[in-house]
Amino acid sequence: MTKLTVIIPTGNEIHNIKGVINSVGFADEILVVDSFSSDGTFELAEKLATRVIRREYEYSASQKNWAIPKASNEWILLVDADERVTPELKNEILSILDSPPKDIAAFWIGRNNHFMGEKVNYSGWRNDSVIRLFKRDLCSYEDRHVHAKILVNGKTGRLKNKLHHNTYVTFDKYIEKMNRYATWQSEDYDKKTGVLTPYHFIIKPSWGFFKHYILQSGFRDGIVGLTIGYVQGYVIFVRYVKLWLLRKKRS
Repeated sequence: MTKLTVIIPTGNEIHNIKGVINSVGFADEILVVDSFSSDGTFELAEKLATRVIRREYEYSASQKNWAIPKASNEWILLVDADERVTPELKNEILSILDSPPKDIAAFWIGRNNHFMGEKVNYSGWRNDSVIRLFKRDLCSYEDRHVHAKILVNGKTGRLKNKLHHNTYVTFDKYIEKMNRYATWQSEDYDKKTGVLTPYHFIIKPSWGFFKHYILQSGFRDGIVGLTIGYVQGYVIFVRYVKLWLLRKKRS
């Protein structure tokens, strides 16, 4: 069977590290890429993983692109610390590795998202999928601070089974995460955004809420959907406030 390296980026993930490593125990190599955690993640990962390497965190795409060439095996499964490989997904991956298709360089994997202890069925997360199983030398992340996509030199396939994704620890932690995203997005958007106007501060955040809560049926997810809608609008607003502050600082 073709050998597999699992890459797990971490940063203060003591609450997740054991669970995620246990879910990928079938891999030939488990490579944890730690951004100098201070909560014991690094020490526990050293006991559970095949290898643990450390690097100061810049942003997600940069960290992953640094780690990918360090995998010992051609095929890589990249799993975030808040994700779990289900038994069904494990079996599907092993089946593919038993006889990998020569014309496919990467596979899309769907995610079952959970937020505030509830499964999210709508709210724009219904068809969430990411490329996570791929060939080391044919794939890399685009250079973006947030939501960078994998650039694939070849064809892609799609797996039937999904990752379990729990994006929520506490609400305060989630808001902290969204604030970090807004900061990074302000840098990405600086290159493609013209003069900031009320459109950016009023219309776009309102549209973000409307899209997630109404058009993407977030209302069917109850309080969870309402929260996601509001947070999405909030992040858009904060993104442009931070972009305004970034440009003001430069001027």
